[in-house]
Amino acid sequence: MNNYFQKSQLYQLTRAHFMELIREPGVLFWGIVFPILMSLGLGVAFTQKTDVVRKVAVIENTKGDKSFSNLDSLFSFRAQKVNTPSPDSFSYSITLPDEQLGNTTFLFRKTNWDEAMLMLKRGKINLILEENNGKTEYHFDPLNPDAQLSYIKLSGVLENKEIQPVKSRPVIKALTLTGTRYIDFLVPGLIAMGVMMSCMWGISYGIIERRSKKLLRRMVATPMKKSYFLLSLIAVRFLMNFIESGLLLLFAWMVFGINIQGNLMALTAIFMAGNFAFAGIAIFASSYTANTEVGNGLINVVVMPMMVLSGVFFSYHNFPDWAITWIQKLPLTMLADGVRSIFNEGAGFAEMYLPVAILTTVGLIFFSLGLKFFRWH
Repeated sequence: MNNYFQKSQLYQLTRAHFMELIREPGVLFWGIVFPILMSLGLGVAFTQKTDVVRKVAVIENTKGDKSFSNLDSLFSFRAQKVNTPSPDSFSYSITLPDEQLGNTTFLFRKTNWDEAMLMLKRGKINLILEENNGKTEYHFDPLNPDAQLSYIKLSGVLENKEIQPVKSRPVIKALTLTGTRYIDFLVPGLIAMGVMMSCMWGISYGIIERRSKKLLRRMVATPMKKSYFLLSLIAVRFLMNFIESGLLLLFAWMVFGINIQGNLMALTAIFMAGNFAFAGIAIFASSYTANTEVGNGLINVVVMPMMVLSGVFFSYHNFPDWAITWIQKLPLTMLADGVRSIFNEGAGFAEMYLPVAILTTVGLIFFSLGLKFFRWH
């Protein structure tokens, strides 16, 4: 009879927490609708071929050099006047046609250094042209890939004074196969990030808020088993994360044709291990404080570095080699890499047993520490 009571108690706590969640419209929006909208926006932005417009500042000649005193003479071989000048007075243009990658149009504005630097700081331009001793100089930030691409394209035209005929260009074969697109990289990252954010904010902040309102003190005064309260919070988050990730995956499959190439059971294992790891971290982060502002800081200390470093939106291999070794040890990195390898590389249990074991161990360690320091009042 006592065993039945305890099982019923865990069920009732889980059910109460679940009903509390689904009655909040904000939870449904941020947990379900927002990730879908993010995948739609980024997926469309990085999968559609679009025409690109680049704006360039041209420094006016103050030395009386006729070769650079007028935009007509500087770009006479290619530039055209813009019929309807823009509000920023970009009045000349060069268009590089490309049926495969999309057209690139350069808009030019004749200005001085002060105004050009102001435009550069405001993000209106990323490239500045200047004539010096009969040669064209290109001023741009070498760490800005967009500026680098603008320089490569524009310098090829200005220096050669012709556009390479389409027939003589190398043949471009677009890699649009499943697993090679940006959306195939993005969706597993969103699933992993969703697990982290759901556990950290849903469990940690919920516990801290209840402690600050003295609700934990009242609940512990009832004949409730303490561990059941925490287990019910974790169970609800597991269920919500399955629903949210499943709907995101269904949307990505219907709109972008994403599919799972690896083992479904291995995906379930790494997903559960990731949930348990972040649930344990969430219990530990919320085990002591009753101040919601302190709780916000603790949660952000956990989630913000991993959001930036763990390769949710872009590959972490862009970081220095010495940092990659440490980044790969982060829980979010292990979860995102594991889900991606199953989605895009056909991975199975053989590749997943180590990250599953590590994530599960992380969850056990932090859950145990959280229980040891947990305050109910």
